[in-house]
Amino acid sequence: MKIHFIGIGGIGLSALAKFLANEGHMISGSDIKQTEITNDLATNFHAKITIPHHPDAVEGVDTVIYSAAVRPTNLEYKRAKERGITLLSRKEALRFILKGKEVYAVGGAHGKSTTSAMLAAILPESNALIGAISKEFGSNVRHFENDKVVFEADESDESFLNSNPYLAVVTNVEPEHMEYYGYDEKRFYTAYRNFLSLAKVRVINAEDDFLASLDSEAIRLYPSKAIKELSFVLVEGEPYTRFRLLEYGVFEVFGFGYHIALDAALAVLAALELGEPLEDIRTNLLYYKGIKKRFDVIQNREGCVVIDDYGHHPTEIKATMEALKTYAKMRGFTQIQVIWQPHKYSRTMDNLEGFVSCFEGTDELVILPIWAAGEIKVEIDLKGAFSRYKLLMADYVTKEDGVVKVLRDGHVIREYGHNLIVAFGAGDITYQIRGEG
Repeated sequence: MKIHFIGIGGIGLSALAKFLANEGHMISGSDIKQTEITNDLATNFHAKITIPHHPDAVEGVDTVIYSAAVRPTNLEYKRAKERGITLLSRKEALRFILKGKEVYAVGGAHGKSTTSAMLAAILPESNALIGAISKEFGSNVRHFENDKVVFEADESDESFLNSNPYLAVVTNVEPEHMEYYGYDEKRFYTAYRNFLSLAKVRVINAEDDFLASLDSEAIRLYPSKAIKELSFVLVEGEPYTRFRLLEYGVFEVFGFGYHIALDAALAVLAALELGEPLEDIRTNLLYYKGIKKRFDVIQNREGCVVIDDYGHHPTEIKATMEALKTYAKMRGFTQIQVIWQPHKYSRTMDNLEGFVSCFEGTDELVILPIWAAGEIKVEIDLKGAFSRYKLLMADYVTKEDGVVKVLRDGHVIREYGHNLIVAFGAGDITYQIRGEG
């Protein structure tokens, strides 16, 4: 088939495009700007990319798949509808993409990308569809000629209900994306119940309040009892977590933190349920090298380390801050400077109290403008809310010659060239902190 993707530059939609290209389909796509992702699709997957959107881009295609950000007013969407071309949202497309596959779906509020990438490492000959770039295979997609698929399952629009899971792993459950669920917690939790009910095999974090309340049959991990002898080590300056899991012995995995051990433990238990040999699991877990934008060390030199982290919810940021404190101490750093780009007005307002407390331990906090992600602007007094911190309100940051520069009104107001510098956010902060924005 000829399949066109509107919004192909997104991490989720690009994964589906690559997956279908590997299945033998001809793909094309469009987005508002050229990026590393669109370049990869054009170069390595022979996709015809249109920048920006143009109605002619859908001429001659069989199916159009569009991202959640695309509205019916989009020029390509309108042309496809006029031509009678099949139009599918990403959520709807999952039904035919994953139909007939043996899907190992990983869901949860936090840690699902990490756990998915770990499980993909442990199952080295499985296909993988992940909502982040695995550093192990340098992509959000991995292809093998079989029907086994490690899949990061997204709850933000209930699309995980279309993922056809044979095995379902859930890391934790916390109300998020509530604007989609109409701020109805019953509907939100019901979606998770339904997701788990679809799977033949379930692996859950049984110390999560909601997951603990479920009476369905599942492999239940009790982290406080199962994960022992937790320690952190540096390997050539890179962070690793070591832990003992139940009767299965000691494991070592890339990354710092209790949450890293928890994610790894869930992946290990899932692989055991799939019949993988224990020693293969222990060895293959070492193939995991982290994922881009999750505790992503983008500059590692004596006296100055810069880390990019996708954390955009207080729970995620708090866990990473704890890991950063340990990392800073082990590297001999005396200060942690944090740059935060809030993601979405709704998320910032809904979790403001949590955000205010999650940055404890930073020596200076830089707050950038909220990344709207398509939402209408809402005034939020971040300067007042975060007054307890040594605070800088800025417009953007960049990195030149190993120095992070903070700018406001076109002028550099601060430079960071020493100690530990960390950028949090799910918007374009990842390009800014790399000096690519």
